Formats: sequence, C-alpha cells, structure tokens
Amino acid sequence: LAQGGLSCSGFHLLFAMRAFVRRAGPVAQSSSLFGPSRLAQAPRCFSSAKANPRAKFETSAGSFEAELYLDKMPITASNFIALAQQGYYDGIHFHRVIPGFMAQFGCPNAKDPNSRRAGTGGPEPRTKFTNLANGEEISRNSGGCIPDELIAKISNEPGTLSMANTGQKDTGGSQFFINVAHNDFLDWFNRSTPSKHPVFGKIDVGYDVVVKITKVKTRNDNPAEPIVMQKITVTGVPE
Repeated sequence: LAQGGLSCSGFHLLFAMRAFVRRAGPVAQSSSLFGPSRLAQAPRCFSSAKANPRAKFETSAGSFEAELYLDKMPITASNFIALAQQGYYDGIHFHRVIPGFMAQFGCPNAKDPNSRRAGTGGPEPRTKFTNLANGEEISRNSGGCIPDELIAKISNEPGTLSMANTGQKDTGGSQFFINVAHNDFLDWFNRSTPSKHPVFGKIDVGYDVVVKITKVKTRNDNPAEPIVMQKITVTGVPE
C-alpha cells in the first residue's frame, strides 16, 4: 500500500521553494510519472450545458467557494464530491502551506494538526463511489486511490484545486492542493517536468481567504496555529 512508507495519497509537495522546483525539478517522492490516461472517453450523461456542482469550504480562517469541473473531470470531481458528502473532510487541518505556491489539504491523519503522518493518508482501500457524469461505479484501488484522469488540459492557475499524489501511477486519493500562483510546471501536459497534477475545480468566491492561509506563520510548512476545515458543502449535484 505504500511508496517509501507512504500511502498512495501521501503526496508531499516537498518543494521548499518554487524556484527550487523550477531549477532542479521535484524530488522522486513528489514528482509524477503518469502514463497516458485510460479515461479518454467523454461522459455519456452529464451535459456540459448544465451548471457544474459547487463546493463551499468553511474553515477556521474563513470561507471560500469553488466550481467543481464535473463536466471536464468527472471521475476526479465525483471522488471529491463523494468524500465531501460523507463528511470525510470535516475536522481535517491544512497540513502544508507555502506562500506564493499553494495550500495542501485532505489527509485524514491531519485531524491531529501535529501528526507526523500528515500528508500520508487517504480513503479506505476498495471503497466505491459513483461517477456522477455517467452513473458508473468506480472502485478505489488497494491503496484507496482513484484512476489517473489526465484528459482535460486545465492549468494549475491561481485558485485551482489540483490532485495530490506520490508521483506514481494512480496515486490520487483524498488530498489536494489549492494553487496561489500559476504553477504550470505541475500541469500533466507540461513536459518540462515530470509532475502531473490534474485540476478539478477553481475558487471563484473568497480566494483571498486561501491566500491568507498560505501566509500564516508555519513550522516546517505546517501552520503554527492550526487551520481546520469545519465543513464542505456541495450543491448542484446531478440526481
């Protein structure tokens, strides 16, 4: 279940500085080596003419809202929606924030804000969820991770929600990060680095809250004063 002691969703983003990443490239644990996607088929039921679902994130530092790209990233968005509707994210803390780069969130181990295992956890193995675009049942793998969905060329621009991973194939689970810069070197379709992190949504209300979160005082990139996700509410989910 692990890569170097990490569960499949234990994406570390071990980039002390964005400049370091651009210069030297990501280290092995946080680089991505995905092959071509097996998920090139367009969704059969969800119409792009319909409004995408929305998520409201209520944190101890303020609230923000995002559009979820169910039309373009059906499996990844559906995975997030399923977890949010289960209350999976409620009570989890942001475990890594870097100003001018990103805020990372979603590890269940980070319910303890001081856990040394923060960044290594994810959903339970073999759990299932529904692809809301076409009704297909999707099974997470033995590490609790979903299939790579490298189909939509959406860049890691400021405000985007992007999947975290270990750098190996099919290793995205529950963790994601919110970009506060245009981190195009993390795009799966940018061949300048091996990193491949697909975007599945974008903040359109309260982006300043996330920027503020990335600028708090930290210890080893972990907020010195814990910032907890109180609740994520998803609306506009197709029936």
